[in-house]
Amino acid sequence: MFGVKTLRAVRICRASVLWRPSQTVTRTQSVAAGPRVDIGGIYPPIATPFTQNEDVDYQKLDENLRKYAKIPFRGLVVQGSNGEYPYLTDDERVEVVRRVRLALPTCQLVLAGSGCESTRATVVMTERMARAGADMVLVVTPCFYKGKMDSRALVHHFTQVADSSPVPVVLYSVPANTGLDLPVDAVLRLAQHPNILGLKDSGGDITRIGLIVHKTKAQDFQVLAGSAGFLMAAYSVGCVGGVCALANVLGNELCDLERLCVSGRWDDARALQQRLIEPNAAVTRKFGVPALKQAMEWFGYHGGACRSPLQPLSDVESQQLRLDFSTNGWI
Repeated sequence: MFGVKTLRAVRICRASVLWRPSQTVTRTQSVAAGPRVDIGGIYPPIATPFTQNEDVDYQKLDENLRKYAKIPFRGLVVQGSNGEYPYLTDDERVEVVRRVRLALPTCQLVLAGSGCESTRATVVMTERMARAGADMVLVVTPCFYKGKMDSRALVHHFTQVADSSPVPVVLYSVPANTGLDLPVDAVLRLAQHPNILGLKDSGGDITRIGLIVHKTKAQDFQVLAGSAGFLMAAYSVGCVGGVCALANVLGNELCDLERLCVSGRWDDARALQQRLIEPNAAVTRKFGVPALKQAMEWFGYHGGACRSPLQPLSDVESQQLRLDFSTNGWI
């Protein structure tokens, strides 16, 4: 129904479907020319815990990972927007990915954020993420010179990265943070690249998402919703999964919503989706990463403080955040 894939009873382990880094790659030979990995499912874009001195707290990270390993996620997004990646050094970004890959069950995928502002830096970071164990990379649109980031510039950027990448690439459009959408015409051109698997679209425009799904069917291009707030709608137009900040807190519930959608239980899916809209908005566009980390503490995870200049929630904001969860029955 509605183009949604049938739910897989057993997720295929990454070792049997993914290209491995020992293969030789040239810029004219795609690593994804063979079988393409199915990326369908739910991914939390995990937060990065910090100590009181704002160092990465790897012990707390490991404790979170042990809890996430018990949830039927398809994988984890590491060093995405909710991981505060712009505030980490290059070495920290890579080390977090390395630690996650070591801790995560092999049947769960690691999708590592490797985007940088320049194409050259993104190519280098992508190679480092692959060596650290990333199964795929998530590449955000460069945006500092956003007035010049038209389709021509972005197609060139992503093509160069995909040509060089030892692992498959997923495009990442997050206009709330970058101030620009990855244009549809650019997505359609990039979908033809054999090493670009799909797109994470966080914009929330369902007509745009549905159009991309429709126009890229011939390329087996896979689209992931970038938020829990429109996850059901995204499944209804053909998305294969979601990268959802709220999954850091309500991971089992997001996986339940996935199961309801792919099995065609739309009435039950609608009831659950409606209860997720307010808390999702609270930890994303309303209060952002500080709210996500606060909510993680309430639900038994290690969120902790953000790295400066991000600041903790005020008392008023914290009270509103709790209300957004409690009035929907989550606290």
